[in-house]
Amino acid sequence: MANVLELVRNELKLLEASKTFKYEVPLEGPQDGIVRVDGRKVIMLASNNYLGLSNHPVIRRAAIKGIREYGYGVASVRFICGTQDIHFDLEKRISKFLGTEDTILFSSCWAANEAFFAALTNEKLGFESYKDVIYSDRLNHASIIDGQRLCKAETTDRKIYAHADVDDLARQLEEDKEKNYRLRIIATDGVFSMEGDLAPLDKLVEVASRYDAILFVDDSHAVGVCGKSGRGTPEAKGVHGRVDVLTGTLGKAIGGAAGGYISGKKELIAYMRQKARPYTFSNSLPASIVYGAAAAFDMLMKSKSYVKKLHKNTAYFRKKIVKLGFKILEGDHPIVPIMLGEAPIAQEMSNALLNAGVYIKGLWYPVVPKGEARLRAQVSAALTKRDINKALDAFEEVGKQMKVIQ
Repeated sequence: MANVLELVRNELKLLEASKTFKYEVPLEGPQDGIVRVDGRKVIMLASNNYLGLSNHPVIRRAAIKGIREYGYGVASVRFICGTQDIHFDLEKRISKFLGTEDTILFSSCWAANEAFFAALTNEKLGFESYKDVIYSDRLNHASIIDGQRLCKAETTDRKIYAHADVDDLARQLEEDKEKNYRLRIIATDGVFSMEGDLAPLDKLVEVASRYDAILFVDDSHAVGVCGKSGRGTPEAKGVHGRVDVLTGTLGKAIGGAAGGYISGKKELIAYMRQKARPYTFSNSLPASIVYGAAAAFDMLMKSKSYVKKLHKNTAYFRKKIVKLGFKILEGDHPIVPIMLGEAPIAQEMSNALLNAGVYIKGLWYPVVPKGEARLRAQVSAALTKRDINKALDAFEEVGKQMKVIQ
């Protein structure tokens, strides 16, 4: 044990010396557009609370009602005694919203992603000898990468295609056309969380169809966010209802608590209920989260106002931050990467902005490539125009002090 402690102490010292040590800054109250930190009110620009529902009174009331009617927890996995009728009801709501046949709930989208790949590729499914292949976007989320690592090496080939490069993907699929693969799976984020760009799903749907491949999309940063009604990247790219497998989270735009899902064909979802280990061996979601998420989906299906406000706020912030002289990655998603280059600059600017009243976090290697450190601004519908202007004033002041802008 002494040896282990010495190793980790040295690593922690290196992180601190390189100014890449990640500090946790506690909020003294609920998540919202304005939060309290160290006794001060600051503008939140680091949260996945895209629609501002994390502290919305409708969601809070729904969560409280869930506890009153169904209790605090189920103390069981789904197949033993952890399924309540509200779980099936929420799964139906999600399916209707996404345009799919059925949905299965998980404790998180991370668990859903781990479940999908292993459950599908590690089972013989009537084949004594077989080989599957997964084609994965180079910038896919860590949960997709870790999910694929659970696939047995002897039965699953894992290949990487250049980021959002459909031509590179098609080239690899064409090269492998004559190989006797049992399953071909194309895996991509819908929205890439470090860049804020959308996968070319319209083209990926076509390529998947041409090569008889399964198209898997993690739409965690898109559900409730992208498309005119918030139905995600498929809606934004004109292929709503045409993606084979969608995974997503209830922990971002959809109330921001916890939970994830896999959504797709009814036979595939039925199979996941039998074979997905994170589903079989994890407690089901508590009623408070189920009720809160159901209320969030109801709000989205009744009104587009939350999505419209988010899109308006995003366009305004993107336009103004560029006008100040900052370099950002282009796009229209509320994830706005503000490029700074080196990790110490991102760390220092994050701290300076917090002192100036803006909560935002820096990202650096290995989360992003070396030399591409950035602040990741995340715009929310919970922000007013006045809030955004105050944040922009802080960016201008700190940016000039640090000589990041003129």
